[in-house]
Amino acid sequence: MPSHSGWSLHVTVYIAPENVERFMAAFKPVFNKVVAEPECLFFEMYLSPQEPGRISWVENWSKSPEWFLENQVTKDYYKEYFAITEAMFTKPREFQFLERVGPEYFMVKDKPFA
Repeated sequence: MPSHSGWSLHVTVYIAPENVERFMAAFKPVFNKVVAEPECLFFEMYLSPQEPGRISWVENWSKSPEWFLENQVTKDYYKEYFAITEAMFTKPREFQFLERVGPEYFMVKDKPFA
């Protein structure tokens, strides 16, 4: 299968259910800065109804995973977020970099929240 431009970062964190609101409050300022980055193409967060405190998100980026690790995640605005949230984790953070398959397996509807 041919490789296509672009990739996704899939992240899952595990927070005690009583800390989810605090986590989200610490996450929101970083989310706002990340989605404003020109290289960030997509960002969506998910909560698990079966496992309260399990929070996942998907980020699509136009630059390589190497660029992301060297230039993006090292930005100053992550420092406070990590300092506040990592103490809330009940398990280690999980993440993986995935390559996009391509346009034949891509679809977005116009108003998903309407």
